[in-house]
Amino acid sequence: MIYLSSPDTGSTGTPGADDQLYRIRHSLAHILAQAVMELRPGTKLGFGPPIEDGFYYDFILPTPITEQDFSEIEKKMKHLIKQNFKFEHEDLPSADALNRIDQMGEPYKREYAEELISKNALNSLSFYKSGPFLDMCEGPHVANTNELPLHGFKLRSVAGAYWRGNSKNQMMTRIYAWAFKSKEELDQHVKAYQLALENDHKKLGKELDLFAFDDDIGRGLPLWLPNGTIIRDELEKLMRELEFQDGYQRVATPHLAKASLYYKTGHLPYYATHMYPLMEVKETVTDSDNKTQETKEVYCLRPMNCPHHHKVFAARMRSYRDLPIRLAEYGQTYRFEDSGALSGLLRVRGMCMNDAHIYCTKEQITSEFLKVIKMVETAYKILGIKNYHIRFSTWDPEDPKGKEKFFNNPEAWEFTQGKLLEAIQQSGLPYVEGRGEAAFYGPKLDFQFKTVTGREETASTSQLDFGIPERLGLSYTGADNQEHIPYVIHRAPLGTHERFVAFMIEHFGGAFPTWLAPVQVRFIPVSGAFNEYAEKLLTELRIHGIRAECDDSNDTMGKKIRSGVKQKIPNLLIVGEREQLDNTVTLRRYGTEKQDTMPFPQFLTWIQDQIKSRGQKD
Repeated sequence: MIYLSSPDTGSTGTPGADDQLYRIRHSLAHILAQAVMELRPGTKLGFGPPIEDGFYYDFILPTPITEQDFSEIEKKMKHLIKQNFKFEHEDLPSADALNRIDQMGEPYKREYAEELISKNALNSLSFYKSGPFLDMCEGPHVANTNELPLHGFKLRSVAGAYWRGNSKNQMMTRIYAWAFKSKEELDQHVKAYQLALENDHKKLGKELDLFAFDDDIGRGLPLWLPNGTIIRDELEKLMRELEFQDGYQRVATPHLAKASLYYKTGHLPYYATHMYPLMEVKETVTDSDNKTQETKEVYCLRPMNCPHHHKVFAARMRSYRDLPIRLAEYGQTYRFEDSGALSGLLRVRGMCMNDAHIYCTKEQITSEFLKVIKMVETAYKILGIKNYHIRFSTWDPEDPKGKEKFFNNPEAWEFTQGKLLEAIQQSGLPYVEGRGEAAFYGPKLDFQFKTVTGREETASTSQLDFGIPERLGLSYTGADNQEHIPYVIHRAPLGTHERFVAFMIEHFGGAFPTWLAPVQVRFIPVSGAFNEYAEKLLTELRIHGIRAECDDSNDTMGKKIRSGVKQKIPNLLIVGEREQLDNTVTLRRYGTEKQDTMPFPQFLTWIQDQIKSRGQKD
């Protein structure tokens, strides 16, 4: 019997196609598909590419598969590997390839094969055969299954996945697996993964009362609880300070605007699929002659802040002497993401963005972008984020859809991309190019780093806009007394509160440094006799703006300490008879059992310094 598998769809962040680990993962994906088809006759196949730490495969199954079935599937995979099947390559003319797919009864493969042939004008399709298993793919693979590590892979999880990633399509069953060259590497990765699960922001967010979702509010619309709001406020305070130092001016703009504004900018209909439905507003107005008439206007919840900021810039005449003008706002935006894509705070429908727009001359582009890069570096240093790089996203003039996707101005693209490249090179940061990934109005820089859960994420983004200012008629008077169109830098060093707080929860494992912690100090009286002393000191801390509370419950001191540790309070202050007599406190910091007794004024000075320096001083 011959089985048909999926083409190689590629993936971001995987080893190169010529890398041996890539070949191992690609080949194991075929082995997984073969094992599932033998264990579940009637299975239909989707895609099965290598990914960063292993591979996955999508199936339409006659009966469900759960994680309880993994041991049986892994046993079957190992049995197949031991058969020493060769991976044999074969090319078939397009018509013959389609006939073969039809014989196998694989409708999803047929759809994709037809698209490949039509889109790329292919005369043939490539197949790989391993034993009875036939896979339509370009490869590469190992030469023989005996090159696959018997103990270097492990099935990880089952998830739902729409065919071709489209929520309108059939939901398939996706089986994820890890794969490495050795059992030692696999075990090390699995251990790190399990630790990362403990730091998952959805889990910790619930345990630490940071945020919540409610069906009556709506999917993807987070409610920030008091503890989470403190973290938001502290991050916003940090960026306000950095922006003030760099000469930004703060503005405040509405959450909605007329839809006509977004047609002018080009965001509509370009972003229509990710916007909430438009709102039609009718009202009856009376003119100066006391005549009434009905008016109709169409509004939209804003998916981005830039059109509003452009109107702030346009509110008065501007001179070249005013530039650069830097307008900043933590602006609330709304995007109607697919329900299947929503994930905790990482993908939401309501988000507050660390937004700013810099209006500058062409001579100021490089220096302004360099300042933005330096601001990101400063924020990351304070937050302890390391090992990041820049993704430089450019346009692709060869993209057949390029004229639809990008502003059709080759000269402007080359000029602006050159300016961004100058800033990157002057910064000295490592970078990679993402061809064809630019915004529709200009090139952009994304700051990429790996989270503790192993994901590569975009934490910060900056874009250079040469297109929309002209569409909106933005201008300034130059030294030549002529009108000129400014360039606009869109930048969000801390992205949105939602995504960045998710990163910070996982980055710190919920154990936030003192300056960022929702509760900075908790007093633990040894007994009720010392509650009054604790409350006296607590009041003094609050006078100095320090977030403090007291555990005056009837629990034992040991239980109070365990509660404080579980809630990851950074500073526990134990007070008893000796502390009350000497006006001291006994400090126990999170992550250590060591306790230090010191005069209360000394503690106050120390913690104020910790907060002011944001932990940069020990």
